[in-house]
Amino acid sequence: MNHENAPDGGNHDSWASEATIEVVGLRKRFGPRTALDGMTFCVHPGRVTAFVGPNGAGKSTTMRVILGLDAAEEGEALIGGVPYRSLRRPLRHLGALLDASALHPSRTARNHLLWLAHSQGLPSGRVDEVIEQAGLGSAARRKAGGFSLGMRQRLGIAAALLGDPPAVMLDEPFNGLDPDGIVWMRGFLALLARQGRAVLVSSHLMSELEDTADHLVVIGRGRVVADTSVSELLAEASGGRVVLRTSASAHASQVLRSAGATLAATGPDTLDVTGLPDVEIVALLTRNGVPFAQVSAHRATLEEAYMDLTRDAVEYRGIPAAEATR
Repeated sequence: MNHENAPDGGNHDSWASEATIEVVGLRKRFGPRTALDGMTFCVHPGRVTAFVGPNGAGKSTTMRVILGLDAAEEGEALIGGVPYRSLRRPLRHLGALLDASALHPSRTARNHLLWLAHSQGLPSGRVDEVIEQAGLGSAARRKAGGFSLGMRQRLGIAAALLGDPPAVMLDEPFNGLDPDGIVWMRGFLALLARQGRAVLVSSHLMSELEDTADHLVVIGRGRVVADTSVSELLAEASGGRVVLRTSASAHASQVLRSAGATLAATGPDTLDVTGLPDVEIVALLTRNGVPFAQVSAHRATLEEAYMDLTRDAVEYRGIPAAEATR
């Protein structure tokens, strides 16, 4: 398929070679500060890749380099094997939302999108399609300057979709959305991935990414700290821990230690157990007449896993509340 001539998407199955964002060895400094220090990762088609890291880690700079807004001193960023600046009609290859406020306030939503569409050789009918996709049908003829942040986010999403691109890059797309909008965004991102697009999403909302992302790229101080699937990261962070609540802690400890488990008391009647699966723990306790109220495998949250990975990469750290009030 010639994607230049198919703004309606055509055969999405042929996107595999186009729908890839590659970042290879990016290095960039701002004066004495190193913003990117060998940044390398790949966003593959058919999945949502979360791009996360502390403030100042290099997320925004990386995205700007991908779009050709900043130049790297070393390395390259490619969309389907081609630098963004070399694309004749870039919105047909990569749709991006970096700043929802980057629009002309006196233009209506529809006119804003028409201007973008005409610059890319796209038909005006495509504007109406993306307006409906983004849920802005009732606000299409309102001036964008009066939009809330959530509505500006939706307008930015519509702009990113104009060229029906095989790759999409969104910075903090959940910002400003109400609960209904957040639910919509989750489903929308999943749909883009199911269509075979490469989807890169930067966000600080770990709870939303946990339910949305398939893959995770964690960065700190300009480098990649982790590049893994969300499920693998959570399994590793959970560490095979099982939470046991029992009124007979001493007896339970004796039985489980003899079976090779490692235990740590986390409360008067609560033990953390590692080295044995929860099913085997239940069987051992039952067989030995040890009473228990709870046996459950611990599942780490994405926020816990993220905090552990970036503990040494946080550049701007506030004073804990307990210390600040002394």
